[in-house]
Amino acid sequence: MNGQASKKMTLMGLTTLVAVNMMGSGIIMLPANMAQIGAVSLLSWVVTAIGSMAIAYCFAQCGLFCPRSGGMSAYTEEAHGRSGFFMASYLYYLSLAIGNVAIAISAVGYLTPFIPWLGTGAVPLFIGVVGLLWFTTVANFGGPSITGRIGAFTVWGVIIPVAGLCVIGWFWFKGATFSQAWNPQGLSIGAGMSSSIALTLWAFLGMESAAQNSDAVENPKKNVPLACLFGTLGAAVIYILSTTVIQGIVPNKQLAESTGPFAEAYAQMFGPTVGTIIRALAILACLGSLLGWQFTIAQTAKTAAGEGLFPAFFAKTNRMLAPVTGMIVMGVVQTLLALSTISPTLSEQFSALVNLAVVTNVIPYIIALSALPVIMKKAGNVPQGTYRMNMAIAVIGMLYSTYAIFASGGDAVMGGTIVMALTFIIFGFLAPKFLPPAQSGPARTA
Repeated sequence: MNGQASKKMTLMGLTTLVAVNMMGSGIIMLPANMAQIGAVSLLSWVVTAIGSMAIAYCFAQCGLFCPRSGGMSAYTEEAHGRSGFFMASYLYYLSLAIGNVAIAISAVGYLTPFIPWLGTGAVPLFIGVVGLLWFTTVANFGGPSITGRIGAFTVWGVIIPVAGLCVIGWFWFKGATFSQAWNPQGLSIGAGMSSSIALTLWAFLGMESAAQNSDAVENPKKNVPLACLFGTLGAAVIYILSTTVIQGIVPNKQLAESTGPFAEAYAQMFGPTVGTIIRALAILACLGSLLGWQFTIAQTAKTAAGEGLFPAFFAKTNRMLAPVTGMIVMGVVQTLLALSTISPTLSEQFSALVNLAVVTNVIPYIIALSALPVIMKKAGNVPQGTYRMNMAIAVIGMLYSTYAIFASGGDAVMGGTIVMALTFIIFGFLAPKFLPPAQSGPARTA
């Protein structure tokens, strides 16, 4: 028992995993994507920060009142039964697989200046994406403690360029550059915000990963809620400052066309050599993010398998507590996803995957948060003031999540609906195994 406990993550390791999952992929390409809309898109941070903090707070409360393993899926089951557990696990599992392909595409974009062959067509892009996916899959075979330590190292690939820009970038900030970037498309305030909601929420996906990994953490009742809140709050501050200052350093057109926006900013501030170093650090951050997400996917499938909802092989672990067989299957699924979306146009492929990942991710958010009142009732002795405050914040989180689905666009919503339909079909075949045993003997009358 002591040997297994020593292999589990600490609060620092889990908080780092949450931060890496959020910042390691979303933030490094976010300024370029938002620049295509204009600096007016920065207003969406207000809505997204409030919504994301509400969601993270509610997940922390769920963890306090429902300390069982399983994260979102376990919370969902408290109110929605076994079908809810399966839907949350299945949709979350697929959303992470989709998101990982998008992260790998982003990483290949950063790698291309170092390996120009990757940018010569659809096949080289596919090979690069699949190579990164399998590299991070195999790296997770060392188990949760190894993942936490690697994450603690790779997070510096984000902290150095992004946090550094938040502090020193203002010395190069030009009001005229920012003004010219404000609204190049002439959009209304509402349209500018809606156009970037999916992008900003994409950057926050990962706030729930502490809860999803609860059974691989030391003292989960205390550490899971703290990791959710610390990781999300820190990311919100860094996101807002960095994406604002960069819009006043790099001209909007140049920023919108960049494959490495932070590298572009540092190149203007200190020269091309520093820009190249920052690009290398961003690649490191992408690898760390992929590593963390691969681990989270494996834990999600492992928990669902333990509940009898996924095939049993997902729950098998090696001596380092890593579910290797499940990871290999996930690698195959991600390879098929990369093949099905193969395209020579990196930006369009990335955008489509991000929107679909957001839709399939926030649906589990909604059904998990809707279970909070049941969780508090079952816990008992929850003060009335705490109950009312939690419910008010949960409503904010659910309304924001619903708005994010709408803002992701018709194609993503259609794709998410098809995935949900398949979820119900699959569970229909699983449901009989969860029926209570039939009573034997003749039926009795009153």
